[in-house]
Amino acid sequence: MATKKPQTIAYPAPGSRPRRHDYDPLDPHVIVLFGATGDLAKRKLIPGLAYLDQSELAPDIHIIATSLEDLTDDEFRELAKSAIDSFGAHKLTDEQWADFAKIIRYVPQGAGPASLAAAVAESEVNLGPNTRRLHYLSVPPKAARDVITTLREAGLVERSRVVMEKPFGTDLASAVALNDFVHETFDESQIFRIDHFLGKEAAQNILAFRFANGLFEPIWNRNFIDHIQIDIPETLGLDERANFYESTGAFKDMVVTHLLQVMAFVVMEPPTALEPYAISEEKNKVFRSMLPINCSDVVRGQYSGYRDTPGIASDSDTETFIALKVGIDNWRWAGVPIYLRTGKRMAEGIRIISIAFKEAPRSMFPAGSGVGTQGPDHLTFDLADNSKVSLSFYGKRPGPGMKLDKLSMQFSSREIPSSSATLEAYERLILDAMRGDHTLFTTAEGIESLWERSQALLDDPPPVKSYPPGTWGPNAIHQLIAPNAWRLPFERGWREAKA
Repeated sequence: MATKKPQTIAYPAPGSRPRRHDYDPLDPHVIVLFGATGDLAKRKLIPGLAYLDQSELAPDIHIIATSLEDLTDDEFRELAKSAIDSFGAHKLTDEQWADFAKIIRYVPQGAGPASLAAAVAESEVNLGPNTRRLHYLSVPPKAARDVITTLREAGLVERSRVVMEKPFGTDLASAVALNDFVHETFDESQIFRIDHFLGKEAAQNILAFRFANGLFEPIWNRNFIDHIQIDIPETLGLDERANFYESTGAFKDMVVTHLLQVMAFVVMEPPTALEPYAISEEKNKVFRSMLPINCSDVVRGQYSGYRDTPGIASDSDTETFIALKVGIDNWRWAGVPIYLRTGKRMAEGIRIISIAFKEAPRSMFPAGSGVGTQGPDHLTFDLADNSKVSLSFYGKRPGPGMKLDKLSMQFSSREIPSSSATLEAYERLILDAMRGDHTLFTTAEGIESLWERSQALLDDPPPVKSYPPGTWGPNAIHQLIAPNAWRLPFERGWREAKA
């Protein structure tokens, strides 16, 4: 593999405010991947790192993989090759794989901090004196403290950043304790709490839609928007995560770390600039303005058969589904309900944000015209990798008389010629972490604010209601959103772009 041109980057000092246009090209990086034999590493991280290494976007990198298994370098490379072949969106040629294999090393976790430090030092000699370090903690939350301790004992804190997987605590007290512990070793500017939903093109497209278009920016408020839905059902079950999920549940696993983060992009005030600090500040203002979650506005569910899963208690009250209504107590959004829904073993796996606009008066239209019969106009964002946007509205049906039908204008990112170059969410976020760009990451203040507003629900959650697998959740969800209706399932499908 040809050596990439030496690069430099202006790293912000701890506590300073990085600006996007301050970034110069990146220095080489040693990426230390903890939990390298886990499911996330196999499905997303290793294939993503392989693609970044082949692209022109990333600098020269070396990967030091570490996990509990006692593997040799070659044995881990076989595992990595299998992961890339099975899950990689970008397949490697034999030559590309040979190049990537050269930059991978494996250090068993049992070898201790000294062995890890020696492997990193050897890579830094090969990459040059300006090499930086990125530590990716693809480990269960309980293991994060041990990893941080290992990094401190190995002397790998300087010139480094650390990427942490969710959940970030399980309530306010645990989140504060975890943040305090990590801050003993790393400054907040070095910490990147990852939410892969925000790495998706569609999530970032929300900012473009809101702030770059005179059609939408003036109406993005309580005067024109009736309600908002963020709906992320999953068809998957627990896979091999039963022990983790039983102690976590849908709210801690998905709502705090995913749905509410996406919500912040939808409702935040315009930042002073599209820069990391400015965007993080506006997101944190949203979380501070969020009303405490009212337990009467929550529906918890558990799919039939969950308690029969090995590792699950026979009397488990853990929710595999949750729907809730939240409110933002500020001038822009006062009185506008925001509905969130997510769950396991549901009818479809889809991720949408739906903005429902207030309806116009119907007095001028004759009875039976059809106006209002199919709900309000909606602007819908599909957060899938093939991101789509749809705007629905009423229009006249061709022919005599005044008969109205619900029509829609749709757009797919696949219609853009450069769509094939789109990075997957983890690829983008790893690259942003190497750049020191916190735009798409969660701050300590933000996550603590969300846990604080969730305390009443955590203290006294409503009992779970059973729902059959393959459905949209318990029937109580319809009372929660009434007189409105859930946008999923869609009455009209997405149109596919013509070849």
